[in-house]
Amino acid sequence: MSQTAKTRVLTGITTTGTPHLGNYVGAIKPAIEASQDPNVQSFYFLADYHALIKCPDPKRVQESRLEIAATWLALGLDTDNAIFYRQSDIPEIPELTWMLSCVCAKGLMNRAHAYKAAVAENEEAENQDPDKGITMGLFGYPVLMAADILMFNANKVPVGRDQIQHIEMARDIAGRFNHLYKGQHFVLPEAVVDEKTQLLNGLDGRKMSKSYDNTIPLFSAEKKLQKLVRKIKTNSLEPGEPKDPDTCTLFQIYSAFATAQETASLREQYAAGIGWGDAKNQVFEYLNAHLSAPRERYNALMEDPAHIEAVLQKGAERAREEAAVTMDRLRAAVGLGRFV
Repeated sequence: MSQTAKTRVLTGITTTGTPHLGNYVGAIKPAIEASQDPNVQSFYFLADYHALIKCPDPKRVQESRLEIAATWLALGLDTDNAIFYRQSDIPEIPELTWMLSCVCAKGLMNRAHAYKAAVAENEEAENQDPDKGITMGLFGYPVLMAADILMFNANKVPVGRDQIQHIEMARDIAGRFNHLYKGQHFVLPEAVVDEKTQLLNGLDGRKMSKSYDNTIPLFSAEKKLQKLVRKIKTNSLEPGEPKDPDTCTLFQIYSAFATAQETASLREQYAAGIGWGDAKNQVFEYLNAHLSAPRERYNALMEDPAHIEAVLQKGAERAREEAAVTMDRLRAAVGLGRFV
């Protein structure tokens, strides 16, 4: 199958935190499976320019980039088939961001959810300046996201529901650029929302999220993993009393990793009144067994940052081969081409 016939799928991972079980189930596992599909040209990138918008801690951003890259590699990302790179290694991306900013209506950015939420917070706090504390990074980041997508003419962008708006904005900006500069310079991307993808709950029963500080890091050491599983919130039903698996975070986490048969077996134990201590032990044992081999690979990779660097540099070379050609074409289209 020729390069042009392949569907292009692009996924970015913001480098502000340590990957947790919720990230694995919701984004990493399906993406790694997709990376092995020969009919798809996948682009996976560490969205480290995006990280600067919400994380002004250089040490955290640097650590997170390494942890996330090691996680994806430890879990089997196919970097021969997929193109895996750091956003900051592609200087053409900020250049395209500027070009797109010059055609993007400010009114479009005013409607972005993250910006509107920040303004609403200021208004609730009765700040006289509705834009207090809001950076141009936060205001304009949908344009950077559009550049990430349009640079590689991605057909499909897997996103959560909260990100659909950004894909629509990327389409809007691409359409406006195509119209102004009279050509089909960009493919209009489509958002792909997998309704089957589970949103895992965290230790306190709310959605597992760094912002709630309720996560279980994917590659926690064995003792730490056991401690965290024991902290998962359950109700006060005694052993022997039937329990409802469908409202239980513990059961939800187990079923996201287990087979249908294993899940059905635990469901029967809930109906028979399994004690919470036993249930937590079973979930810990299962997760620990499931994650021990990738955890070993992850720890080895974290000790060998030179290997990770080499993989990302190779990915950046592949990405830049295409980005450089695209930018030459776009510079010419907007009147910034060479004289000879």
